[in-house]
Amino acid sequence: MIVNISDAKTNLSKLVDMVYHGEKVVIAKNNLPLVDLVPHKPEGKRTLGLLQGEFHVPDDFMDEDSEINEMFYGDDA
Repeated sequence: MIVNISDAKTNLSKLVDMVYHGEKVVIAKNNLPLVDLVPHKPEGKRTLGLLQGEFHVPDDFMDEDSEINEMFYGDDA
């Protein structure tokens, strides 16, 4: 099915549903095909731990820093 852009704007929900159910939809401008409307396909599963061993979190990472506290709360804190 070839649909001009103006019609695609008006009927986007209907066209998305059609593509989701296997219909081929081509969006055109002045009857010249420009793009295909296709269903989303995930690229693949993410690999957990990909950067394991690549960086080190310091032991004092969660410790408060007096200089930063002073910037936020002033000298009184």
